[in-house]
Amino acid sequence: MTLTQTQIREYDRRAMDSAETATATFGIGCFWGPDAQFGAMDGVVRTRVGYAGGTKLDPTYRSLGDHTEVVQVEFDPDAVAYRDLLNRVFTSHNPQHQTKKTQYQSIVLAETEDQRAVLDEFLATRGLTADGIGTRIEQLSRFYPAEDYHQKYKLRSVSSFTDAFEAAGYGDDELRESPLAATLNGYAAGHDVAIAEELPISDRGTA
Repeated sequence: MTLTQTQIREYDRRAMDSAETATATFGIGCFWGPDAQFGAMDGVVRTRVGYAGGTKLDPTYRSLGDHTEVVQVEFDPDAVAYRDLLNRVFTSHNPQHQTKKTQYQSIVLAETEDQRAVLDEFLATRGLTADGIGTRIEQLSRFYPAEDYHQKYKLRSVSSFTDAFEAAGYGDDELRESPLAATLNGYAAGHDVAIAEELPISDRGTA
């Protein structure tokens, strides 16, 4: 697949503004995989990886403290429900099991009272409770974005994609926040994404 500067800028220009989206934060092991998995999901607008769930201030990959690797998902609540995101999380890991290493633990970080209510109802319909599973269920206190080289990790392995974003004038911050980069990250990881059909018709690349 080839991309043009116009396609990249126009796709991102058309995307829903962050002021209109909702966010959800999850940990399911190493954050590279979930970042791509959610980026390929219909209704997800942006993704970013980072650290949360701990008390250490300003954690880094080399000095993580008691934080866990997480992915923050920005989504259109009219296109995909928080419950659908939870379903993806709980089908991606065994909630009865928890790894000992805090860095890669499974965690759901509710951001609002409404999210916590939906989460509790979601668990109840499966005969589960927050206190009765291995997955950590907590309130999000703060999300720390991870280093640039962790953002859109799968996309960064495809030089034609990174070259196209660079040619479009995107730096690391813009790449992290790009809706198209989130989708292409899923595509690069092998997820089923019909991205060619979603690119601006007036300047569509070829597969």
